[in-house]
Amino acid sequence: MFSSGRGTGHNNSGVTGSPLIPVRFVWPHGGRRVFLSGSFTGWSEHMPMSPLEGCPNVFQIICRLPPGYHQYKFFVDDEWHHVEEQHYVSGTYGVVNTVLVPVEPNVVVSTASLPEIPGNMEVDDVIMRPEAVTQISEADLRVSRQRISVFLSTHTAYELLPESGKVIALDVNLPVKQAFHILYEQGVPVAPLWDFCRGQFVGVLTALDFILILRELGTHGSNLTEEELETHTIAAWKEVKAHLNRQIEGNGFTHPKPFVHAGPYDSMKDVALKILQNKVATVPIINSTSPDGSFPQLLHIASLSGILKCICRHFKHSSSSLPILQQPISSIRLGTWVPQIGQANGRPFAMLRPNASLGAALSLLVQAEVSSIPIVDDNDSLVDIYSRSDITALAKDRVYAQIHLEEMSIHQALQLGQDTNPSYGFNGQRCQMCLRSDPLQKVMERLANPGVRRLIIVEAGSKRVEGIISLSDVFRFLLGV
Repeated sequence: MFSSGRGTGHNNSGVTGSPLIPVRFVWPHGGRRVFLSGSFTGWSEHMPMSPLEGCPNVFQIICRLPPGYHQYKFFVDDEWHHVEEQHYVSGTYGVVNTVLVPVEPNVVVSTASLPEIPGNMEVDDVIMRPEAVTQISEADLRVSRQRISVFLSTHTAYELLPESGKVIALDVNLPVKQAFHILYEQGVPVAPLWDFCRGQFVGVLTALDFILILRELGTHGSNLTEEELETHTIAAWKEVKAHLNRQIEGNGFTHPKPFVHAGPYDSMKDVALKILQNKVATVPIINSTSPDGSFPQLLHIASLSGILKCICRHFKHSSSSLPILQQPISSIRLGTWVPQIGQANGRPFAMLRPNASLGAALSLLVQAEVSSIPIVDDNDSLVDIYSRSDITALAKDRVYAQIHLEEMSIHQALQLGQDTNPSYGFNGQRCQMCLRSDPLQKVMERLANPGVRRLIIVEAGSKRVEGIISLSDVFRFLLGV
């Protein structure tokens, strides 16, 4: 059942004049009569909810809401209730559930969860099939985590170093444009920054920096121009970035983020925790034989995939010692799932259509703090992904100076990537997929491949997106953090 534009004009947090976005609301706890009310109705209208066919204790309604922040509550058998499993806050009307509807009309958002439905029936074009899954015991989970923790604590970052390879560092006085050309040509998404005057490494340059630069270039009243980009050094950009952060935070000052790095004799567990706690993709491994840290040597760029590869290799022939490895990923609290399929974690699950703008994709990458976004067709079947690292393709031949982010579609941006890199595409290493029935061990082995940071969980056959599992999801689960 759809409401015809309900919510317009009732909620001050909505974006005036924006397209209405369909949002599903679910009450999963039964009742004789269930109604929905919220800020989008001015709390004055009660909208009747319909029981789900084959599951009479579950009521749902789909409303079209304007983008913005909305609050809602359920009126069940003449009593007000909220759903504990969905995001909630204390407000003027007591404890209320909340939902944030994105501005981009091509974003597909689901914020309410549907439980597994017994039998074989169709729900919103998603087929729910019963699965005989044995839930892992707390004892097995505790034993598995303890053994992984012991392994990571007793092995060092030195063991992550490859037998041969290269590491790339950039001088802070290098022009930004030239730096991103280097990242693109070398096929690396991140490079540590060296300050010759200070004689030490001072930070990193990543694809996210380029995304922020492009967004700043496209902003009216920008502090950065295309001409300045040709001559601005990395150090100068970092100052601009700090100024932008001060504007965003509104307090006039910011504390500089520390340069996150590790030594070769730090444990793998310490390295993994640094990556998770600082929300970074990589950690440079730096060694210095001097007590004062002078004359540092850059040895390696450590990542969670490299650490995961060591775990997989160590337990490959003794997987029975880790009971969790054979558990299907659908049976454990791991990753972010489309709420109709698995356990919702309180965050909206966002995907984009191919005709969405490149600007929308970049905004979502920054705001959601994710490394990639599934690109889906009208049936929510996976078409491709757009990743942070894809943005470096725009550095070639100054393409960034010839486009407008809001006018270029994701499809066009992906085509540009294929034109500049023949190996780029759906059939290559870009779209790494798995099934909800895959065991954790199989998922870990796929994520351990270089360059893979997320797996898209798809429905067998249709490739309909069911969820996403990232490297950080796996490590937070394995380490219990």
